[in-house]
Amino acid sequence: MTQTPPRPEPVDADKDANAVERDETLAGHVQDEIAAEAAAIAALEAEKRELKDKLLRTLAEMENLRRRTEREIADARAYGITSFARDMLTAADNIRRAIETIPEEVRAQPDNPVKPFLEGIELTERDVLKTLERHGVRKIDPIDQKFDPNLHQAMFEVEDLSKPHGTVVQVIQSGFVISDRVLRPALVGVSKGGPKVATGNGTDTDPTTGQ
Repeated sequence: MTQTPPRPEPVDADKDANAVERDETLAGHVQDEIAAEAAAIAALEAEKRELKDKLLRTLAEMENLRRRTEREIADARAYGITSFARDMLTAADNIRRAIETIPEEVRAQPDNPVKPFLEGIELTERDVLKTLERHGVRKIDPIDQKFDPNLHQAMFEVEDLSKPHGTVVQVIQSGFVISDRVLRPALVGVSKGGPKVATGNGTDTDPTTGQ
């Protein structure tokens, strides 16, 4: 007896179309989620870069502030007594003037009656200068040195062929520096007529004019 093969079930076209539509919808949702996650990741990366940039800027500003504060503290320590030191220079000048009022011939006398008085004034001057030095204030002694416009102020010139041109030959008022800054330039007289000082380029220059 011959068996009859099973008859294939009819294909439901509407059912297949709905399945395809569901798959496409699901794929669209997945793609939207992936795109949303990618956008969120990109936003987080951008925020991270922005926060990192702000952090680096803040650290740089803090380092600059630290260095500036250290520099200001160092300047305050070195130059904080500038006004007081200038006032003290007046006292030092007056002491020096008192010493210079005594003529050399009087000082040279063996029975000089003002010798103890003079020695006391000179001792006071040395103590004042030592006290200033302990606080970073140093006296400039430029005699026989090359004129330096950064430290000296030329008041006049003296004809002197025995000295190189532009040599300090007389100090009218002593100068002072505080740390590495000029507190007061020395008022000086400089020589002229002698040989000019040669500069590094081999030319002769007048130290008082720079020419």
